Formats: sequence, C-alpha cells, structure tokens
Amino acid sequence: MNKKVLDFLKNKNLIIICPEILGGLPVPRVPSEIKGGSGKDVLKGKGKVINREGEDMTEYFIKGAEITLEILKLNKVDFVILKQLSPSCGKGKIYNGSFTNRIIEGNGVTTQLLLENGISIITEEDLWKKILSGHHGELAILLK
Repeated sequence: MNKKVLDFLKNKNLIIICPEILGGLPVPRVPSEIKGGSGKDVLKGKGKVINREGEDMTEYFIKGAEITLEILKLNKVDFVILKQLSPSCGKGKIYNGSFTNRIIEGNGVTTQLLLENGISIITEEDLWKKILSGHHGELAILLK
C-alpha cells in the first residue's frame, strides 16, 4: 500500500476484516469466482461461488457476508473500503467465473449485501485515486 494511503488512514478508527475468513475459509485458499451472475444472484440462490478446483464455496461466502454485515452494524459503520474484483468484495466489477481473468459488471457477495443494507462502499482503487488527486474531503468526513 502507498505511503499516502497509509498516512491518510493512520488516525482513523478502522475495523479490518476479511469476509472469506469470517465465513470459514482458510489462508491461503484456492481462488474462487462467481458463476451464474454476480453477488446479487448468489444471494438470491441463482448463482454460486465456485473455486478453481470446482468446489462450491457459496455457503462460506454468504456466511462471511452476513457476519461482516453484523460486525459493521454492531459498530455503527456506514462506510467501508473493499478489494476490487473479489467475489466477496468487488464493487462494480468482478471476474466472470471462468478463471480466465475476464471481468464483468457486478458486485461481490459481501458488497451486494452491504449495499442492500445502506452501507456505502469505495474500492481501494477509488480511494487511491482520490488521495493522489487530493480530493478526499468527503472521505475524511465519512471515515472520521
């Protein structure tokens, strides 16, 4: 992570979590992608999260999203920074489920659940751009 980003976050009250770990997945783990749509489809039971070995990981991703939401609500968090392209945390862009680095529009499972519950999300890429451009006044307010 860039020093400017670290400096920006240094005096903020942060909760650092990983929905996939909270859902019961190990570190390291086999990469997973959403098949059959996006996080919205997974939450509706129409899509699945499958790892590169073909195993269905959907229950872990949903459980992790639910626990993440619970933690954020308990701590009255209304704004989070998430990892782009992740099947959990991707916002606006995720991998298509083919494990060929093809990107589609959509949100990860956790991102979708958080958005449906009124929690604002920014990706680490967007945070980086705002800090580098010097336009982060709204971030300072949201993260205080």
